Amino acid sequence: MMGIIYEHQQQRGDGGSLWLLVTVLIAAVVTSTYMTWFWALSRRLTGPKVWPLFGSLPSLLANRARMHDWISDNLRATGGAATYQTCILPLPLIARRQGLVTVTCHPRNLEHVLRTRFENYPKGPQMQAAFHDLLGGGIFNSDGETWLLQRKTAALEFTTRTLRQAMARWTNRSIRDRLWSILADHCADGRAVDLQDLLLRLTFDSICGLTFGKDPETLSPGLPHNPFTAAFDAATEATLQRLLFPGFFWRLKKALRLGSEGRLWKSLEVVDRYITAAIAERKENPSDDLISRFMKKRDAHGNSFSSSVLQRIALNFVLAGRDTSSVALSWFFWTVMRRPDVERRLVDEITAVLKQTRGPEPATWLVEPLGFDELERLVYLKAALAETLRLYPSVPQDTKYVVADDVLPDGTMVPAGSTINYSIYSVGRMETIWGKDCREFQPERWLSAEGDRFEPAKDTYQFVAFNGGPRTCLGKDLAYLQMKSIASAVLLRHRLELVPGHRVQQKMSLTLFMKNGLRVYVRPRNHCGDDLVCSSTDKVSATPANIATAAAA
Repeated sequence: MMGIIYEHQQQRGDGGSLWLLVTVLIAAVVTSTYMTWFWALSRRLTGPKVWPLFGSLPSLLANRARMHDWISDNLRATGGAATYQTCILPLPLIARRQGLVTVTCHPRNLEHVLRTRFENYPKGPQMQAAFHDLLGGGIFNSDGETWLLQRKTAALEFTTRTLRQAMARWTNRSIRDRLWSILADHCADGRAVDLQDLLLRLTFDSICGLTFGKDPETLSPGLPHNPFTAAFDAATEATLQRLLFPGFFWRLKKALRLGSEGRLWKSLEVVDRYITAAIAERKENPSDDLISRFMKKRDAHGNSFSSSVLQRIALNFVLAGRDTSSVALSWFFWTVMRRPDVERRLVDEITAVLKQTRGPEPATWLVEPLGFDELERLVYLKAALAETLRLYPSVPQDTKYVVADDVLPDGTMVPAGSTINYSIYSVGRMETIWGKDCREFQPERWLSAEGDRFEPAKDTYQFVAFNGGPRTCLGKDLAYLQMKSIASAVLLRHRLELVPGHRVQQKMSLTLFMKNGLRVYVRPRNHCGDDLVCSSTDKVSATPANIATAAAA
């Protein structure tokens, strides 16, 4: 009996060893097959190092704190090609489509994607799905007929002079009634202030006024908490997190209301209530704001826009009008603080215009922000803003989906189902595009030889801070107008000094925010220095007494 049991155990042992051997052999064959396939795949890729199973994600995660500069480094390493391909899902049947990412900043490729083959490069299903809960089918998250109808409707409004004048009025009112007062308070007590926060509040109030005809006054003394803006920020950040994970993962979190998806759901409730109330108010009392104008329009079937459609239209405009201008201005002021020569020339231009329009007395310049016609004369200021956007574009990159197989002008093959990431941030940092001084801040590159006229880039696709082709930003002129109004108002009255030790760095998001804000000290600007002649022996600066005296006069 014992012999039979021993023989049976020996047979089981031999069988187990055989299965183990077979398993090891299968694993070895699968691994070697995969590594052979991966070697063939990686040879065709031209971007950063890719790893088995994980692709280029380890490098991306390691450089997430400087992602845009990392992408620029990779593109510069290609020389004049300014294009590379990488893989984020190196798996058979997936790698050459969903896993393949083409990264480029080559102007001819940008023109091809944004204009020539526009229909072949929509936002795509992945981006639309991720942003649908926040932006719905609004103009910034739609393609095809849905996008085209909104684009045509909005284009009719954005080309009108009355809309630009309305933006100037809303912005100047916020500057005159609140921004100047807040800056003066910090100037008097010597406390530092987060300028990026002030600018975000100001542009939010302005775009809400332009969109709803209602100023929420988030820029007020004490910088009060506003439930809508807090919920709006939380919803935006939660939506961005969806881009970091596969679609099934965030959809599961959404179904269970877990983590960021739970926060998104709660935030959207607050956002929807606010916008629903604003639209209802406008339906009862139509005005000259954007929503009132869209209420008069008709869709492709001749019907009025529903309340839900109007909500998404409004939210898309608020998103675009709030973040982009304030972020650009933050980088503008940070750059100007480090370039006294540029600051001096900017102030000289502003005061020269005011001498012509308001007379030689500096006190009279400080009563009101510059008007619409005065802002139009600030050529060097526009050049400095354009140069800021060249180096620090508010939207540093964008992604497109490839509908059908295509070949880019530089010869790069892009298969259907893959994505193209065009780095707007990198365009301004390529020597092959802007020359050896590409990373230097030089507003003069935007001026005529005489220096009296603003000249856009000769190649439209060398400067795509406002996008390009059919999706070129409709609010470009409004943005320049608003930025010139705010920049001139601050520079006219104050000098800004960066708080010692404050670290300015980029925040990794769709918009190029400063991660730690922009902490500055506010100083009064003297307009009776050696380079200016005043009728009074007193130095004139932006003090309440001087302003009140000028206003009374």
